[in-house]
Amino acid sequence: MAVIQSDTLIYDGPGGPFEGYVCWDEARASPRPGVLVAHAFGGESEFERGKARALAELGYVGFAVDNYGQGRRASSPDAAKMLMAELDRDRPLLARRMQNSLGTLKSLPQVDPRRTAAIGFCFGGKCVLDLARSGAEIGGVVSFHGLYDAPAGALRSQINASLLILHGWDDPLAPPPSVLQLAAELTESNADWQLLAFGGTGHSFTNPKAQNQQQGLFYSPSSDSRSWAAMQRFLAEIFDSK
Repeated sequence: MAVIQSDTLIYDGPGGPFEGYVCWDEARASPRPGVLVAHAFGGESEFERGKARALAELGYVGFAVDNYGQGRRASSPDAAKMLMAELDRDRPLLARRMQNSLGTLKSLPQVDPRRTAAIGFCFGGKCVLDLARSGAEIGGVVSFHGLYDAPAGALRSQINASLLILHGWDDPLAPPPSVLQLAAELTESNADWQLLAFGGTGHSFTNPKAQNQQQGLFYSPSSDSRSWAAMQRFLAEIFDSK
């Protein structure tokens, strides 16, 4: 029987301190694979903590990371855009913060540092893609309705991670040309990548609170379920290979 434990984790890093959230199943033997959860543009929230708990129920250690800094959370969409813009303007800093979070995850006593992955939602999808682009030693990353614009070429290095892109085909924030650009970028990098696109699906398709059909930001129960199942298969594949 699962015994899910959780803890707030204050950790240092570039521009820190940061405040994340860790979940694990106490009934499972340690060490076990660890999975970062990168937040959407509003900052680390109950949504990401829920994903960390769901990962713990699957037998992993889930770590909802903080890329903005302790106490820095958005109270409105405009505030969220301002926080996200800070890191959009400094992609090397974003990559360093993600690398630092990965190092923090690997240092946890419950985690097998040889078996790690990262998932991210919306802006968090960009975060995990930039982590992979930075050449981080991580088994795989999963982007859920992410943002695909590439950083400056100087940030890119050899991609060591496998990548799974879970995409709503009608996402107004990631239209088809940006998807093709990402595919070309990853192919040029000789990355191990795969893309699963969902028809009739916009941005934020995993978030039940997203209900703005007019702007293309809406929850899709079927795409949410299918994408989570695809992530589970992907994680099992990369972790079983080690």
